[in-house]
Amino acid sequence: MKNNLIYEFFNDDELLRISNKIKETETLTSGEIRVSIKNKKTFLNGKKSTHDLAKHEFFRLKMNETIDKTGILIFLILKERKFHILADEGINAKVPDNTWDSISNKIQKKFRDGNFCEGILDGIENIGKKLSEHFPIKQGDTNELSNKVEF
Repeated sequence: MKNNLIYEFFNDDELLRISNKIKETETLTSGEIRVSIKNKKTFLNGKKSTHDLAKHEFFRLKMNETIDKTGILIFLILKERKFHILADEGINAKVPDNTWDSISNKIQKKFRDGNFCEGILDGIENIGKKLSEHFPIKQGDTNELSNKVEF
């Protein structure tokens, strides 16, 4: 697995830091954050947009099945150096559309500087802050989705 493109961008410690950041951030919100990293588009998905692929991954990971529709995905395609933030309908009903553009721009700046892990960590933190405003942690809240980075 070491020849995997992912290891040109992230090492094992950084992937663990990302998972831990998700866990830490979700103590402040009832939202569910996931990070999914793909090396490249598959042959069959070659013409699909990053948004469409993120949407497919969102449903594949069953992020649309959270109780309050509060799943949010950071989806990366490494070979193309593209990413997309996709939030479920419960979040989109309360959070302005341009919120994710603003967070994406901050992530993009870190990526341009070669700080991929820091970009993701900052993105998770900023997403968490926004989610905690609209979806604070609730009594009896359970972690509905894995915090592990998906490949």
